[in-house]
Amino acid sequence: PIGHERSLHTFAMLSTRLASRVVARGSRLFSSSAASASAIPHRALIGGAVAVGAAGLYYGNKTGCLSLDITFKLPVEIDTAQLVRQLRRCEPADLSSLTKVAKDDLGLLPQPEAPTYRTALVEIYVRSAPYGGSDKSSNGHRYDSIPFANGMINAGMSCNLVHYVHEEHDKFVEAMKQFDAIIVRCNPGQIKADGGSQAKFDDAMRGLQKLGIQVWPSPDVMEFMGAKDALTKIAHLNIGLEDTLSYYDEEEFAKGFKKTMAFQPRVIKQNRGSSGEGIWIIKLKEGNYCSNFGDRICEGDEVLSLMEANDNHAEEHTVAEFIEFCVNGRTDKSGEWTSKGVGKYLEGGKEAGGMLVDQRFCPRIVEGELRYNCVGPELVGIIHKKPKEGGISAVGGTGSIYTFYGPDEPKFKNLTDNFLKKDINHVMPSLGLSDEPIPLWWTTDFILASPEGTPAEEEKWIVGEFNCSCVGISKCLAAYCKDDTPNACWNDISADDKASAMIYGNKMGEVALDILKKYAK
Repeated sequence: PIGHERSLHTFAMLSTRLASRVVARGSRLFSSSAASASAIPHRALIGGAVAVGAAGLYYGNKTGCLSLDITFKLPVEIDTAQLVRQLRRCEPADLSSLTKVAKDDLGLLPQPEAPTYRTALVEIYVRSAPYGGSDKSSNGHRYDSIPFANGMINAGMSCNLVHYVHEEHDKFVEAMKQFDAIIVRCNPGQIKADGGSQAKFDDAMRGLQKLGIQVWPSPDVMEFMGAKDALTKIAHLNIGLEDTLSYYDEEEFAKGFKKTMAFQPRVIKQNRGSSGEGIWIIKLKEGNYCSNFGDRICEGDEVLSLMEANDNHAEEHTVAEFIEFCVNGRTDKSGEWTSKGVGKYLEGGKEAGGMLVDQRFCPRIVEGELRYNCVGPELVGIIHKKPKEGGISAVGGTGSIYTFYGPDEPKFKNLTDNFLKKDINHVMPSLGLSDEPIPLWWTTDFILASPEGTPAEEEKWIVGEFNCSCVGISKCLAAYCKDDTPNACWNDISADDKASAMIYGNKMGEVALDILKKYAK
């Protein structure tokens, strides 16, 4: 007797379900379309025997009740290491050491009985914030977690919803070692808001990656793709601008900005802001630009006309005052500012994220931006975001108008071809992320750089921003709590919107499965 209370159940399940999944370096043991009908029973017997035998070895050795030394030969090769890993995946992940934060898992599909891989979707509940944070349903899960998890399940993988509780950090990390992949859905700033350390969490994720566990998106992917100097790193691609510069200290910023500003209108972007804060569209009030780059540099007393992208408010300051505000914030030398921000964009230096990006202003931004929504390398939708009349920024809440297009929209074919056919395989290497897969769910915002009158097939669109840090699924917004909907949940999403969200979720599952087949150990 093997002496394990789950042995009989395991044997029965494995002999009927797992045998068909045993893979030997691309050769299917059973149910292969290439196999003749007469071969299927033979293959099934082999698969069942191997599965049952392996189960006995695994569970017997695990409990110390069985030790066997069997030598046999089969007409097919068996990857025994892969078989043992698959056997482990058939056991539910043990999360008993972790606090169950969510009230329920409303909308989550049943887990597969014999999953190909184990995945976990990690969330954060901010205990001091109303509803656990601005992105939560009433049960404590993120409002769009269900499409992600169900997409994994529909692809044949298991997916557990897990909350990160910083007091249980070590137990959490140990529990995560059971999974093949971790999907991180912790909104930026929320781990810190709950009293934890983002740096500690990120280091743990990097440690899990070293064990061969996939993390989507990894801390490095979020950092490098989200940093504004990503625009400098992709300047040489079809979707970049060659005169995009990055500044990390006061001296190079003052020198570079006075030179670029004298040539043409610019956009100066801080690295650490969000929703347009610290992104300035700048013109010389006198309009006295030089004809050639480098013909002159601006004087400190020249007046700038500025507009900040977060709320489209306008200000006027001298070159010297703007530099002072960017470097030291509000001081006697920076003048009076109405911005909601505090400046100090270079504070802490490069290591602390202190950085400014200097990019050519593209006047046709008033016609709007294009947001490309992607799942892995595949485009799933395009949004045209047009600013409110008289504005420049199309950030949400500024009165901008959104128009939605499918991924094959012909009017944007030139951009789609440049991005997805010519540049997509160069994006991650250009950002220093050659060893990382393209994010599961990410967006890229594009600005039209060509002058008016350019034929559509020749238009040049350039990247304004990448975003892979907890991008939301807008079709699920009905499920997040706010003051007038404190009990919002998955069931508040319409059937049509659920179906649309699951198109994204199922595509994520397909992409995730492809990544794991390539990288998982």
